[in-house]
Amino acid sequence: MRFYSVNRRVVAGLALTGFMLAAAGCQSSDNGILNFGFSKKDPTAPPPPQDPKVLASQLRAYCPKVTLRDGTAFFNTYAKGTAAKPKKKKADAAADAEAEAAAAAAQTGPDGQPVDPNRDPTKIIYQASITDVTRDCTHENGQLTMKIAVAGKVVPGPLFTPGTVTMPIRVAVQHGPDVLYSQLHQYQVQVTDPSAATQFVFTDANVVVPEPTARDYQAYAGYDENAPKAATDKSKGKRKKRVAAAVTN
Repeated sequence: MRFYSVNRRVVAGLALTGFMLAAAGCQSSDNGILNFGFSKKDPTAPPPPQDPKVLASQLRAYCPKVTLRDGTAFFNTYAKGTAAKPKKKKADAAADAEAEAAAAAAQTGPDGQPVDPNRDPTKIIYQASITDVTRDCTHENGQLTMKIAVAGKVVPGPLFTPGTVTMPIRVAVQHGPDVLYSQLHQYQVQVTDPSAATQFVFTDANVVVPEPTARDYQAYAGYDENAPKAATDKSKGKRKKRVAAAVTN
């Protein structure tokens, strides 16, 4: 009985030692820790892949993303006041000026800023909005040519009148702080149905910028209401009329 007990302990010890060696072999790594010689690094194995880099073919297929800046997705057309103001006497001019200043100071919005009477929401004729933007790119002769499209809709407002809406849409491309392209378009849409929105699609197919050297261009499209309007010189017209009158006389 004693001999049998000793053999059983020896067999159990050998089994435990074999299990530990097998586990150590499975957990061994290439740096030699817990490596008992059961696994060796294959000298013919390919090296690990390096960090991916932008290839020339990928750069030629690059097309900058088009985004909308804050506040450029909407454009409203307001009706102008038509009520004629009565003529004021010279003696009351100072008092009237003070009254108008007090009234203007009293008309403030929730943020404490003066309310623009030309942007009264009850006087909106049309409300236009941009719902989607997309682009298409062509690389040729060291230049990148983009076709940028803007889709949107025009919704009739409280003072709707059938007619043409002129929307100032600006398209621009930047490389960091540098403006590579910027063009303002006066796009017109005919609106006749007062009960439904009028869909529109505007396209600028002439966006040409230098070929990018990295994927770091940014394109923009949206409404631009701050563009200066072309000034008309009325004095020239009057001069022409005076010259023509002098000639006929």
